[in-house]
Amino acid sequence: MPRAKTPQEPADDDQPDGPELLRDLDRRNAYQLMIGGTPQSHVDLDDPTYLEYEYIRQIAHLVDLVADEGAPLRVLHLGGGGLTLPRYVAVTRPGSGQQVVEIDGKLLDFVRTKLPLPRNARVRLRTGDARDVLGRVPAGAFDLTVTDVFAAARIPKHFTSTEYVALSKRALRPTGVHLVNLADGIAGTSLAFTRRQVATAKAHFAHVLLLADPGILRGRKFGNIVLMASDAPLPVAGLVRRAASDPFPNRVVRGQELDDFQGGAKPVTDADAEASPEPPADAF
Repeated sequence: MPRAKTPQEPADDDQPDGPELLRDLDRRNAYQLMIGGTPQSHVDLDDPTYLEYEYIRQIAHLVDLVADEGAPLRVLHLGGGGLTLPRYVAVTRPGSGQQVVEIDGKLLDFVRTKLPLPRNARVRLRTGDARDVLGRVPAGAFDLTVTDVFAAARIPKHFTSTEYVALSKRALRPTGVHLVNLADGIAGTSLAFTRRQVATAKAHFAHVLLLADPGILRGRKFGNIVLMASDAPLPVAGLVRRAASDPFPNRVVRGQELDDFQGGAKPVTDADAEASPEPPADAF
């Protein structure tokens, strides 16, 4: 899960019984958003291109490589948090049209007020259940869908099924990319949740890969695994280079290695879907 590199301290504007901001003592105007005691987002208001969390950097690698440098993208973010990735896209790809769907309207108001978006960012914030909104967006409207939805540190089951992935594919252009932030890695579970998510993505897309810390893939620790899927070829070579040069190097799992990882896992349906694994007590 997200790693904090430095001690942090409460910000002056924390709200009792609501979202909490912790100041990053290493950076002048940066904060960590906590929800229910769980680290949710890290935001540097002075430099939106600074990405503290590993999984956000992994997604940003794809954002950088999926189109010509600086070209605007249409992005649908399912799950809001501190709006770290929308800020990054707004700055690195000016003119991008983005929508963020977050079920917690009070959280959106808090973030909008305390962590304002960059000037001229074209980001529409919507309150609602992300799956419900996904099912109502125009078909073929987006270059990227980014699913980063957690409730009590677990991915709700209705965001894990083949029916959900079908809605994401419908919202994408033919060359669009479906990205999901997964959480898994408890020793002894053989990453069964992630294996089934790979099978579910493969049921809809021609190309699928994972990015993750090797320790998570070996079941040595709990953390984030990023799944990317598309009917168009993914920029594998660029992702491999960036994964290897990351401050916390991670692995790209694709092709036969991904097939072997999946093993006999089958796609998840709404009828048998389950939430992601409960994080261990010391995960954060």
